[in-house]
Amino acid sequence: MKQILLHSITVLLAAFILAVQPASAAESVTLSDDQVADIVQRSYQYVAMYNVNNKFAITQGGWNTVVADTTLKDHTQTDIPRPNNDTLYIGCLLDLREDAMILDIPTFDSKYVSLMVTAYDHYVAVPMSTRRGDFAQPERVLFYSENTRGYDGEPVEGVDRTIKTTGDFVSAVFRVMPHFNEANRSRKIMGAMQEVTLTSLSEFQGGEARPASDPGFPAIGATDLDTYENNLLEVMQFVFNHVKFDPNNPLDQAVLADYAQLGVVPGKEYDPSAVAQIDGARFRKAADGFRQYALAAMLDPEVTARITPLMFQPKGQTSLEAISILSVVGPLGIPVQEAAYPALSTADGQTMNALNDYVIRMSKDELPPATAFWSMTLYDTDNGFFIPNDRKKYSVGENAGMELNKDGGIEVHIAAEKPEGVPEANWLPINRKDQNLDIIMRIYVPDLEKLKTWKAPKIEKAS
Repeated sequence: MKQILLHSITVLLAAFILAVQPASAAESVTLSDDQVADIVQRSYQYVAMYNVNNKFAITQGGWNTVVADTTLKDHTQTDIPRPNNDTLYIGCLLDLREDAMILDIPTFDSKYVSLMVTAYDHYVAVPMSTRRGDFAQPERVLFYSENTRGYDGEPVEGVDRTIKTTGDFVSAVFRVMPHFNEANRSRKIMGAMQEVTLTSLSEFQGGEARPASDPGFPAIGATDLDTYENNLLEVMQFVFNHVKFDPNNPLDQAVLADYAQLGVVPGKEYDPSAVAQIDGARFRKAADGFRQYALAAMLDPEVTARITPLMFQPKGQTSLEAISILSVVGPLGIPVQEAAYPALSTADGQTMNALNDYVIRMSKDELPPATAFWSMTLYDTDNGFFIPNDRKKYSVGENAGMELNKDGGIEVHIAAEKPEGVPEANWLPINRKDQNLDIIMRIYVPDLEKLKTWKAPKIEKAS
């Protein structure tokens, strides 16, 4: 799929669209293929995060809840494409409309812990990380949004730091390296994870918890393509009402302009009779086209080199290309200072397929330049999920298991049957069938200087 309009042209188009009257009640609008493609790409970060955050809320029992992992994710995790299998998570889902929310965070004796915060806009903030010396002492952190009732950022006695989010519905996710190869340390880490607690500001100050009203969530798409086909305008109206848009940010203004012509603007209630009629099947087809483009782009070293510095950044520090591609491939990642995601491609340039076996070889000097740890995780390309297997083995790395050879290097085998002489820890099982595969490498707290010259290994067909 060809790249959509150049940024400068799009901004001019956005200004033009804002001057056009929105569609009248239930009126069809005529959109060119380029306009549909533009709307699809500019919407992807919102559609993906709406579905991801709301699926997480359903899974863990609602908003304003905290759930800490006790094991690494397995193939039953289908709420998000390409989850990791190398850290434990603490998932905190915050509804900040009625009250500010406070997280009590203990110390962690781990090589790597980070806190990632994102709303429906998919702009990423990482306000706390062991990389910066955080988690060495307990902290109390308050979260609020532009719309939080009765609170506007004033200091609160007993709160260590205050974070203003870009939306009302927020995921605050901890990644915690579990050190599974150190039993006592691992038990302490998992015990600390259970100590993360959530309290409303009203309760913290001795009052009653404020009940949250039903926001009237639109239906969640089983996939993002379903949302594009079935209820795109309803979802985007909801998102527009619960995300803060910047009048000086070109990406914000361009997506608002795209939807103004369809009768969807911030502050309105969704009324199907008052918005434009769009062809859902056409939008689904365009979204699938962009999805295929994004998956291919992430296997292109030139693309990944270009967008790596812009991956998973706050508003104003990323690009449409970066945020839309990542919203397809794997939402809710962290920026390169925290983790690098180098593209792993095959030596022959062909797509990996489970009809074949593969091997990835690295000598000691070729290992990833991680100052915390690294991993490789195998996914099915179409859905972005782990490959089901009885061993529940989906990744190779320090936390999911790996075995270096006597020279300090490693061979990772992707195969239907364990090759003779290959350590169990270095075997990623596949099911012998016509299924495309991909591998994501994660390099936690990379040495950024060494990363500039480090070469990612090639994936070779096994002989």
